[in-house]
Amino acid sequence: MERDQVSITALSIAYTRGYHAMYDELKIFNDFLAWKLFKENELEIMAQHYAKFIESFDPERALTCPNEATALAWSIHAVGGPPLARARYTEDGLKKAVKQGVQQYVILGAGLDTFAYRHPDMLNNLQVFEVDHPATQDFKRRRLSEAGWDKPEHLHFVPIDFTTGGLSEKLKDFGYDPRVLSFFSWLGVTHYLSREDVFNTLHSIAGTAPVGSTIIFDHLNTDALIPERTSRRLRLISENARRAGEPVKTGFEPDRLAADLTGLGLRLHEYLKPSDIQERYFQGRTDGYCACEHTYIANAVSAKI
Repeated sequence: MERDQVSITALSIAYTRGYHAMYDELKIFNDFLAWKLFKENELEIMAQHYAKFIESFDPERALTCPNEATALAWSIHAVGGPPLARARYTEDGLKKAVKQGVQQYVILGAGLDTFAYRHPDMLNNLQVFEVDHPATQDFKRRRLSEAGWDKPEHLHFVPIDFTTGGLSEKLKDFGYDPRVLSFFSWLGVTHYLSREDVFNTLHSIAGTAPVGSTIIFDHLNTDALIPERTSRRLRLISENARRAGEPVKTGFEPDRLAADLTGLGLRLHEYLKPSDIQERYFQGRTDGYCACEHTYIANAVSAKI
Protein backbone atom coordinates (compact mmCIF):
# COMPACT_ATOMS: atom_id res chain seq x y z
CA MET A 1 0.00 0.00 0.00
CA GLU A 2 1.05 3.62 -0.45
CA ARG A 3 2.70 5.37 2.50
CA ASP A 4 -0.14 7.82 3.21
CA GLN A 5 -3.07 5.77 1.92
CA VAL A 6 -5.55 3.91 4.10
CA SER A 7 -5.59 0.22 3.26
CA ILE A 8 -8.33 -0.55 0.74
CA THR A 9 -8.43 -4.17 1.86
CA ALA A 10 -8.98 -3.02 5.46
CA LEU A 11 -11.97 -0.99 4.33
CA SER A 12 -13.31 -3.88 2.26
CA ILE A 13 -13.06 -6.34 5.15
CA ALA A 14 -14.81 -3.95 7.52
CA TYR A 15 -17.56 -3.39 4.96
CA THR A 16 -18.03 -7.15 4.53
CA ARG A 17 -18.25 -7.71 8.28
CA GLY A 18 -20.73 -4.87 8.61
CA TYR A 19 -22.91 -6.13 5.75
CA HIS A 20 -23.03 -9.61 7.27
CA ALA A 21 -24.02 -8.22 10.67
CA MET A 22 -26.71 -6.03 9.15
CA TYR A 23 -28.35 -8.30 6.60
CA ASP A 24 -27.56 -11.98 7.15
CA GLU A 25 -29.85 -13.77 9.58
CA LEU A 26 -27.56 -16.66 10.49
CA LYS A 27 -24.38 -15.02 11.80
CA ILE A 28 -20.90 -16.43 11.33
CA PHE A 29 -19.33 -13.41 13.02
CA ASN A 30 -21.34 -10.50 14.36
CA ASP A 31 -19.41 -7.24 13.95
CA PHE A 32 -22.40 -5.01 14.68
CA LEU A 33 -20.19 -1.89 14.93
CA ALA A 34 -18.22 -2.15 11.67
CA TRP A 35 -20.49 0.04 9.56
CA LYS A 36 -20.52 2.82 12.16
CA LEU A 37 -16.97 3.71 11.09
CA PHE A 38 -18.14 4.54 7.56
CA LYS A 39 -19.92 7.65 6.35
CA GLU A 40 -23.16 7.20 4.42
CA ASN A 41 -21.63 8.14 1.08
CA GLU A 42 -18.79 5.69 1.67
CA LEU A 43 -21.24 2.87 2.31
CA GLU A 44 -22.91 3.72 -1.00
CA ILE A 45 -19.58 3.72 -2.84
CA MET A 46 -18.58 0.38 -1.29
CA ALA A 47 -21.94 -1.11 -2.22
CA GLN A 48 -21.52 -0.02 -5.84
CA HIS A 49 -18.00 -1.42 -5.93
CA TYR A 50 -19.01 -4.79 -4.51
CA ALA A 51 -22.14 -5.08 -6.66
CA LYS A 52 -19.98 -4.95 -9.80
CA PHE A 53 -18.00 -8.04 -8.77
CA ILE A 54 -20.70 -10.37 -10.08
CA GLU A 55 -20.32 -8.84 -13.54
CA SER A 56 -16.73 -10.10 -13.74
CA PHE A 57 -17.24 -13.37 -11.90
CA ASP A 58 -20.48 -14.56 -13.46
CA PRO A 59 -21.77 -12.27 -16.26
CA GLU A 60 -24.76 -14.52 -17.00
CA ARG A 61 -25.93 -14.46 -13.39
CA ALA A 62 -25.41 -10.69 -13.31
CA LEU A 63 -28.01 -10.34 -16.04
CA THR A 64 -30.58 -12.00 -13.79
CA CYS A 65 -30.08 -9.59 -10.88
CA PRO A 66 -33.04 -7.19 -10.80
CA ASN A 67 -31.24 -4.47 -8.85
CA GLU A 68 -28.03 -3.42 -7.13
CA ALA A 69 -29.11 -4.84 -3.77
CA THR A 70 -29.42 -8.33 -5.25
CA ALA A 71 -26.05 -8.06 -7.00
CA LEU A 72 -24.47 -6.76 -3.80
CA ALA A 73 -25.81 -9.62 -1.70
CA TRP A 74 -24.59 -12.22 -4.20
CA SER A 75 -21.13 -10.64 -4.40
CA ILE A 76 -20.69 -10.32 -0.62
CA HIS A 77 -21.73 -13.94 -0.15
CA ALA A 78 -19.29 -15.01 -2.88
CA VAL A 79 -16.21 -13.37 -1.35
CA GLY A 80 -17.04 -12.74 2.32
CA GLY A 81 -16.69 -16.23 3.76
CA PRO A 82 -12.95 -16.33 4.53
CA PRO A 83 -12.71 -13.04 6.49
CA LEU A 84 -15.80 -13.94 8.53
CA ALA A 85 -14.53 -17.44 9.31
CA ARG A 86 -11.05 -16.35 10.36
CA ALA A 87 -12.47 -13.62 12.61
CA ARG A 88 -14.86 -16.10 14.26
CA TYR A 89 -12.08 -18.65 14.75
CA THR A 90 -9.79 -16.05 16.26
CA GLU A 91 -12.19 -14.49 18.73
CA ASP A 92 -13.52 -17.89 19.81
CA GLY A 93 -9.92 -18.87 20.52
CA LEU A 94 -9.22 -15.62 22.35
CA LYS A 95 -12.17 -16.10 24.71
CA LYS A 96 -10.88 -19.56 25.66
CA ALA A 97 -7.33 -18.24 26.04
CA VAL A 98 -8.41 -15.46 28.41
CA LYS A 99 -9.97 -18.07 30.69
CA GLN A 100 -6.59 -19.82 30.69
CA GLY A 101 -4.61 -16.77 31.76
CA VAL A 102 -3.98 -14.64 28.65
CA GLN A 103 -3.88 -10.95 29.59
CA GLN A 104 -2.65 -9.31 26.38
CA TYR A 105 -4.28 -9.33 22.93
CA VAL A 106 -2.20 -8.06 20.02
CA ILE A 107 -4.09 -7.45 16.76
CA LEU A 108 -1.57 -7.20 13.93
CA GLY A 109 -2.94 -5.41 10.85
CA ALA A 110 -5.95 -4.37 12.92
CA GLY A 111 -7.58 -2.27 10.19
CA LEU A 112 -11.02 -1.18 11.41
CA ASP A 113 -11.29 -3.94 14.00
CA THR A 114 -13.90 -3.18 16.67
CA PHE A 115 -13.12 -5.85 19.28
CA ALA A 116 -12.31 -3.39 22.07
CA TYR A 117 -15.66 -1.67 21.56
CA ARG A 118 -17.73 -4.83 21.11
CA HIS A 119 -16.35 -6.51 24.24
CA PRO A 120 -15.76 -3.81 26.87
CA ASP A 121 -16.34 -6.40 29.60
CA MET A 122 -13.23 -8.34 28.51
CA LEU A 123 -11.01 -5.28 28.79
CA ASN A 124 -11.17 -5.38 32.57
CA ASN A 125 -8.48 -8.07 32.52
CA LEU A 126 -7.10 -7.70 29.01
CA GLN A 127 -4.72 -5.19 27.44
CA VAL A 128 -5.42 -4.77 23.72
CA PHE A 129 -2.75 -3.60 21.27
CA GLU A 130 -3.87 -2.65 17.76
CA VAL A 131 -0.86 -2.73 15.44
CA ASP A 132 -1.15 -1.33 11.92
CA HIS A 133 0.29 0.90 9.23
CA PRO A 134 0.26 4.57 10.39
CA ALA A 135 -1.99 5.74 7.52
CA THR A 136 -4.69 3.15 8.22
CA GLN A 137 -4.43 3.72 11.95
CA ASP A 138 -4.73 7.50 11.58
CA PHE A 139 -7.85 7.00 9.45
CA LYS A 140 -9.41 4.75 12.07
CA ARG A 141 -8.61 7.07 14.96
CA ARG A 142 -10.24 9.97 13.13
CA ARG A 143 -13.37 7.89 12.58
CA LEU A 144 -13.47 6.85 16.23
CA SER A 145 -13.22 10.50 17.23
CA GLU A 146 -15.94 11.54 14.76
CA ALA A 147 -18.19 8.78 16.08
CA GLY A 148 -17.66 10.02 19.62
CA TRP A 149 -16.19 6.74 20.83
CA ASP A 150 -13.80 7.27 23.73
CA LYS A 151 -10.66 5.15 23.65
CA PRO A 152 -10.77 2.51 26.40
CA GLU A 153 -7.94 2.73 28.92
CA HIS A 154 -6.76 -0.77 28.03
CA LEU A 155 -6.63 -0.13 24.26
CA HIS A 156 -3.28 0.88 22.77
CA PHE A 157 -2.63 1.97 19.18
CA VAL A 158 0.79 0.89 17.86
CA PRO A 159 1.75 2.32 14.43
CA ILE A 160 4.18 0.20 12.41
CA ASP A 161 5.16 -0.70 8.87
CA PHE A 162 5.67 -4.49 8.82
CA THR A 163 8.23 -4.16 6.04
CA THR A 164 10.60 -2.21 8.29
CA GLY A 165 10.61 -4.55 11.29
CA GLY A 166 10.95 -3.43 14.89
CA LEU A 167 7.70 -5.04 16.11
CA SER A 168 9.11 -6.13 19.47
CA GLU A 169 10.50 -2.71 20.31
CA LYS A 170 7.35 -0.92 19.18
CA LEU A 171 5.11 -3.09 21.32
CA LYS A 172 7.25 -2.51 24.40
CA ASP A 173 7.23 1.24 23.75
CA PHE A 174 3.43 1.18 24.02
CA GLY A 175 3.25 -0.86 27.19
CA TYR A 176 3.40 -4.49 26.06
CA ASP A 177 4.81 -6.74 28.81
CA PRO A 178 6.92 -9.61 27.38
CA ARG A 179 6.49 -11.54 30.63
CA VAL A 180 2.69 -11.79 30.33
CA LEU A 181 0.93 -14.57 28.42
CA SER A 182 -0.34 -13.14 25.13
CA PHE A 183 -2.60 -13.84 22.17
CA PHE A 184 -1.70 -12.51 18.70
CA SER A 185 -3.96 -12.38 15.65
CA TRP A 186 -2.67 -11.56 12.18
CA LEU A 187 -5.52 -11.83 9.68
CA GLY A 188 -5.65 -10.90 6.02
CA VAL A 189 -2.10 -9.53 5.97
CA THR A 190 0.48 -12.19 5.11
CA HIS A 191 -0.78 -12.34 1.50
CA TYR A 192 0.47 -8.80 0.85
CA LEU A 193 3.95 -9.10 2.39
CA SER A 194 7.10 -10.81 1.19
CA ARG A 195 7.95 -14.23 2.60
CA GLU A 196 10.90 -12.66 4.41
CA ASP A 197 8.72 -10.01 6.08
CA VAL A 198 6.19 -12.64 7.20
CA PHE A 199 8.84 -14.89 8.71
CA ASN A 200 10.65 -11.96 10.35
CA THR A 201 7.41 -10.89 12.02
CA LEU A 202 6.58 -14.41 13.22
CA HIS A 203 10.13 -14.81 14.55
CA SER A 204 9.83 -11.49 16.35
CA ILE A 205 6.59 -12.63 17.99
CA ALA A 206 8.19 -15.90 19.11
CA GLY A 207 11.11 -13.97 20.57
CA THR A 208 8.93 -11.41 22.33
CA ALA A 209 5.98 -13.34 23.77
CA PRO A 210 6.41 -15.78 26.67
CA VAL A 211 6.29 -19.52 26.04
CA GLY A 212 2.72 -20.69 25.59
CA SER A 213 1.49 -17.53 23.88
CA THR A 214 -0.68 -17.97 20.79
CA ILE A 215 -0.43 -16.54 17.27
CA ILE A 216 -3.25 -17.08 14.79
CA PHE A 217 -2.73 -16.09 11.16
CA ASP A 218 -4.19 -16.98 7.80
CA HIS A 219 -2.28 -17.51 4.57
CA LEU A 220 -2.64 -18.51 0.94
CA ASN A 221 -1.05 -21.60 -0.56
CA THR A 222 1.45 -21.25 -3.38
CA ASP A 223 -1.14 -22.26 -6.01
CA ALA A 224 -2.88 -18.94 -5.35
CA LEU A 225 0.01 -17.13 -7.04
CA ILE A 226 -0.01 -19.30 -10.17
CA PRO A 227 -2.64 -18.02 -12.65
CA GLU A 228 -3.39 -21.41 -14.17
CA ARG A 229 -3.87 -22.99 -10.73
CA THR A 230 -5.70 -20.31 -8.78
CA SER A 231 -9.49 -20.16 -8.62
CA ARG A 232 -11.37 -17.61 -10.72
CA ARG A 233 -12.76 -16.01 -7.58
CA LEU A 234 -9.37 -15.45 -5.97
CA ARG A 235 -7.85 -14.30 -9.26
CA LEU A 236 -10.46 -11.53 -9.51
CA ILE A 237 -10.06 -10.55 -5.85
CA SER A 238 -6.29 -10.40 -6.25
CA GLU A 239 -6.59 -8.28 -9.37
CA ASN A 240 -8.80 -5.79 -7.53
CA ALA A 241 -6.28 -5.64 -4.70
CA ARG A 242 -3.43 -5.09 -7.14
CA ARG A 243 -5.29 -2.19 -8.75
CA ALA A 244 -5.74 -0.69 -5.29
CA GLY A 245 -1.97 -0.82 -4.74
CA GLU A 246 -1.96 -3.96 -2.56
CA PRO A 247 -0.70 -6.83 -4.74
CA VAL A 248 -0.71 -10.40 -3.45
CA LYS A 249 2.90 -11.45 -2.97
CA THR A 250 3.17 -14.58 -0.87
CA GLY A 251 1.80 -18.06 -0.45
CA PHE A 252 3.12 -20.99 1.59
CA GLU A 253 3.37 -24.74 1.15
CA PRO A 254 0.95 -26.28 3.67
CA ASP A 255 3.07 -29.42 3.99
CA ARG A 256 6.10 -27.36 5.02
CA LEU A 257 4.50 -24.87 7.37
CA ALA A 258 4.96 -26.84 10.60
CA ALA A 259 8.69 -27.21 9.94
CA ASP A 260 9.00 -23.56 8.91
CA LEU A 261 7.34 -22.44 12.13
CA THR A 262 9.52 -24.71 14.25
CA GLY A 263 12.57 -22.95 12.87
CA LEU A 264 11.06 -19.62 13.97
CA GLY A 265 10.40 -20.71 17.54
CA LEU A 266 6.73 -21.62 17.07
CA ARG A 267 4.85 -24.91 17.34
CA LEU A 268 1.86 -25.49 15.06
CA HIS A 269 -1.05 -26.29 17.39
CA GLU A 270 -3.97 -26.42 14.94
CA TYR A 271 -4.13 -26.03 11.18
CA LEU A 272 -7.35 -25.58 9.24
CA LYS A 273 -7.27 -26.34 5.54
CA PRO A 274 -10.08 -25.12 3.24
CA SER A 275 -12.18 -28.26 3.72
CA ASP A 276 -11.92 -27.89 7.51
CA ILE A 277 -13.04 -24.26 7.33
CA GLN A 278 -15.90 -25.21 5.04
CA GLU A 279 -17.13 -27.93 7.40
CA ARG A 280 -16.79 -25.86 10.56
CA TYR A 281 -18.35 -22.59 9.43
CA PHE A 282 -20.30 -23.07 6.22
CA GLN A 283 -21.76 -26.56 6.19
CA GLY A 284 -25.48 -26.43 5.47
CA ARG A 285 -25.53 -22.77 4.44
CA THR A 286 -27.44 -21.95 1.28
CA ASP A 287 -26.58 -18.25 0.95
CA GLY A 288 -23.29 -18.67 -0.93
CA TYR A 289 -20.81 -18.12 1.90
CA CYS A 290 -18.01 -20.66 1.63
CA ALA A 291 -14.33 -21.24 2.28
CA CYS A 292 -11.68 -20.15 -0.23
CA GLU A 293 -9.88 -22.95 -2.04
CA HIS A 294 -6.50 -21.41 -1.27
CA THR A 295 -6.85 -20.03 2.28
CA TYR A 296 -5.61 -21.73 5.47
CA ILE A 297 -5.76 -20.75 9.14
CA ALA A 298 -2.77 -21.52 11.36
CA ASN A 299 -2.83 -21.57 15.15
CA ALA A 300 0.71 -21.65 16.56
CA VAL A 301 2.19 -21.47 20.05
CA SER A 302 5.40 -19.79 21.12
CA ALA A 303 7.87 -22.50 22.07
CA LYS A 304 11.21 -20.66 21.77
CA ILE A 305 14.23 -22.23 20.11
